Amino acid sequence: MTSINHPSRRDFLSQAAAAGGGAVTVPRLLAGGMLSAAGLAAGCESATSRPGQSSWPDLATLPIPTGPTDDAWAAVRAHFILQPGTAYMNNASLGMPPGVVAEAVADGYLAISTEPLHGKHDLQDRIAQTVMPSLAQTFGADISEISLTRNATEALHLQTLSLDLSPGDEVLITTHEHPAGHRPWMVRAARHGVTVREVFIPSPLVSVEDVISRFEAEITNRTRAIAFCHVTRGGHRYPVRELCTFARERGLVSLVDGAQAVGQFPVDLHELGCDAYSASMHKWMFGPVGTGFLYVRSGARDGFSPAFEPGGAVTGAEYAPPGTADFPVRAALATSLAFVERIRLANVEVRCRHLSDYLKGRLAKLDGCTLLSGPEHLSAPGSTIFELAGLDAVASVPRLEELARTHIDEHQRDGHDAIRVSTHVYNTKSEIDRLVDGLEAARGL
Repeated sequence: MTSINHPSRRDFLSQAAAAGGGAVTVPRLLAGGMLSAAGLAAGCESATSRPGQSSWPDLATLPIPTGPTDDAWAAVRAHFILQPGTAYMNNASLGMPPGVVAEAVADGYLAISTEPLHGKHDLQDRIAQTVMPSLAQTFGADISEISLTRNATEALHLQTLSLDLSPGDEVLITTHEHPAGHRPWMVRAARHGVTVREVFIPSPLVSVEDVISRFEAEITNRTRAIAFCHVTRGGHRYPVRELCTFARERGLVSLVDGAQAVGQFPVDLHELGCDAYSASMHKWMFGPVGTGFLYVRSGARDGFSPAFEPGGAVTGAEYAPPGTADFPVRAALATSLAFVERIRLANVEVRCRHLSDYLKGRLAKLDGCTLLSGPEHLSAPGSTIFELAGLDAVASVPRLEELARTHIDEHQRDGHDAIRVSTHVYNTKSEIDRLVDGLEAARGL
């Protein structure tokens, strides 16, 4: 039998660099992108096949930004491995993890492949001892209140299907819900006779008071819960704390879709006062694809019956589907959380707002451009939506990739033919300038 020699991570990186002649021309898993050829070569030389020995600098050496234009953001940007010359501004769809996170995922699979039993146990220990405490600390929750999920969609289904409701009970959702938040309520309506009604919320939002008054006008004696986004996919930022207080004062359960919120600004779940919160870690939080969580407030558990438990008192972990999980991916959340902890979410918010404001300033100078993002307290810091006369939003996506090597998204909903640009900390003003130039060129085609 012919033996097979599996390449180590060091061999893989060295071969990848050699294949590119010292310059990276295609996306690579562990190296390339914004790093120079010299930096890539150095990274290859320092990489080893032993999991846990990173080819990236220790995060403790990463400078902490002190403002939106601090030079430290260049050092943060250097940790991302996007294909050179490409600008990524579609974080609201799928975020971009830094190289150190991609490396952590690869190391996890290497560990579980070379020694499955101990590799599995080590990854499980990392999840229990590092990931879960870090998640709880980052989002102001208790460990027992959090269940790991594959994404916000899975978490939204779990929170919706677990909520104790009887036929004829009523739930209020909004006209801004993502299909992932809307669909599980349609399941409850079809299977359990729950009445689901939509509260119309204008786009953009009018005011905090307007949002609350629209819910107030729809409450009936059959209403049991309200469900809404923290940040909509169009970047509108709901008054979550006020809505949760409104719900609690009326004996209603509050359920929040936080997929677009976590990672753009600090989120403290206990402070918000919601009963359940669903989030993805692979959009704005730099997590690996296929990671998210469900939060169920400890004081609200009596109103939920987890689908995978026969009954009785439950802890957070028992809301998630049982069975073998993707341990290498989940364990890598420890690295993404450490990355965020180092640069700090408050700094992320300031940087994202700065870039979005710069974009809005450039867009305001374009003829026929209508900005749809609301004022600062009603909009997310990194999401910008706008309409541009003469340019179909859906058609703009491939055109911008072709003309400006920039990834964006469309927002054809809520009566808008809008374009959505979601800038993150690694984007630059020069990339935004290129985007705006590309928009003008695309409109002329």
